[in-house]
Amino acid sequence: MTRLHRIMVAGGGSESGKTTFTCALLAALRRRGLKTAAFKCGPDYIDPMFHRETQGSHSSNLDLFMLDDETALRLLLENSAGCDIAVLEGVMGFYDGVGGSTAEASAWHLSELTETPVVLVENCKGQSLTAAAKIKGIAGFRRNKIAAVLLNNAGEELFNMIKPAIEEETGIPVAGYLPYTPESAIQSRHLGLVTAAEIDNLREKIALLADTIEKTVNIDLILSAAFAAPTVKEPPPENYQPPRAKRRIAVARDRAFCFYYEDGLNLLKKLGAELVDFSPLRDSRLPPGIDGLILGGGYPELYTAELSQNHAMLAAVRDAVSGGLPTLAECGGFMYLHRELEGADGKLYPLAAVFDARCEKKPRLVRFGYAYFTANTDNLLCKAGETLRGHEFHYWDSEQPGGDFAAVKPVSGKSWKCINSGKTLFAGFPHFHFCSSPKSAERFLAH
Repeated sequence: MTRLHRIMVAGGGSESGKTTFTCALLAALRRRGLKTAAFKCGPDYIDPMFHRETQGSHSSNLDLFMLDDETALRLLLENSAGCDIAVLEGVMGFYDGVGGSTAEASAWHLSELTETPVVLVENCKGQSLTAAAKIKGIAGFRRNKIAAVLLNNAGEELFNMIKPAIEEETGIPVAGYLPYTPESAIQSRHLGLVTAAEIDNLREKIALLADTIEKTVNIDLILSAAFAAPTVKEPPPENYQPPRAKRRIAVARDRAFCFYYEDGLNLLKKLGAELVDFSPLRDSRLPPGIDGLILGGGYPELYTAELSQNHAMLAAVRDAVSGGLPTLAECGGFMYLHRELEGADGKLYPLAAVFDARCEKKPRLVRFGYAYFTANTDNLLCKAGETLRGHEFHYWDSEQPGGDFAAVKPVSGKSWKCINSGKTLFAGFPHFHFCSSPKSAERFLAH
């Protein structure tokens, strides 16, 4: 058993203020001399970037659709080693899980699995006593570990007015409030918040938020709940077999390509890989001596003109992929491999042309959410008939999305064909997590 002080920040829905308060809390805890670990429930790539910027260290995804229970617990303990406290941020609404009608893989599910106390953030914009009704409904819906309530977008007057009602109706203490401060607001776009790298004064904004909650939130109450969390039962250790030879893999990393599950990349390292970052925006060639290539997701549509003007890198990637370099390209990385990509400005730009197809923006989400992906043939990551777990979330679509996998959504059963795959290429819109299928990581390195 391992003693791990921990707390979860969850909300009644998206845009409740979970990320804002999580970052403020992480900053306030570090001011107290506590070494923090941060985690995000679910498949979100962007919120962990804010965690990392706030605490200057790793933030991990704990996704109970992608990961089995043992792996999730192992990653929780592994990434919290040497830390004084772990802060877990929930996803969407507290009970929102797979398929929209289940609590599987929800923030509630992760809290129950890890036995983590919860601070429930309620956005009070446009309401007063109704906030008490909503909190009471969430608290009474299922057995849970809600230990405190935080009122977001609430001023001192509203806080003092409804705090007694919430505590009387629910029996849950209200830890404090976070008033709206326009100077610390963070903008959103079609995949959620803008990325942390795009905000020049992010640390100043987070410092301001930390200053605020030092005055308006009973942080000791939250720490008391975190320190009361029970010990965690350690899962069995990993048992991987690294290849005999070290593999050198190029990983695209810049503002256009930044969506990665860090634990998945770390698994490749555990299996003997050397990961070398490069920038399709700035660099003119791929790193030398590479055995593989990973083009992750991100926002290539925001930087299409710059990517298109980097002719040397486009040619290098096209020649490498067409020449048989084992390549994994997910979502934004897949978009980069098209003949033409429509930028966010509505213009078409020539890109790597590995696929003789156009990728264009659509008026709404094309495919969204978790799915099971079953291979029709042997490929770079798995054998025919094997199934991977993943998710899609994109407003752009391709003339050539692929048909080498059959995708099926859980619960609804909606299905479609996707992914262009073979012995040396795996390219499509779905995102995957190597920790959900270590055999896929081993197969990638073997190729």
